[in-house]
Amino acid sequence: MTGMDARDTELKKELNATLQARRELGDEYESALVDSFMEKVDQRIDGAVERRLRRQLAEQQMVAARGARSPKPTDSFGERFGFGIVTLVVAIPLSGIGGGVAGLSGLLVTWVGIVGVNVVQAVRTNPGFFRGWRRRSGKDEARWED
Repeated sequence: MTGMDARDTELKKELNATLQARRELGDEYESALVDSFMEKVDQRIDGAVERRLRRQLAEQQMVAARGARSPKPTDSFGERFGFGIVTLVVAIPLSGIGGGVAGLSGLLVTWVGIVGVNVVQAVRTNPGFFRGWRRRSGKDEARWED
């Protein structure tokens, strides 16, 4: 039996004990029994999350110690191009529906959504996308003040 199976068996025993106690004690203790069981489940989840975080931190420290760079996302030009094409193809019927149902306001909402999806995709594939804009705009403001 693996460690996970042992923990699952232990949790099942806890649940059975909680249900048995509920049968013996009655409805008036149900809330307290459920709270107690949920506290144990929360502790189990917290422990699992903590173990995973420690493992990930250790892996990151090993990568840093070896001097290796973190792997880049597997985003390629083809994926970005394909996303753009799919967005434009989907935009045609969405524009028709939005414009037909709500007129100009529906069309505007549709295109705000389409642009929003593309901006999120651009930021996801290029996390520093807007950082350069902030730096440049700060320099431009400093020039205007001189």
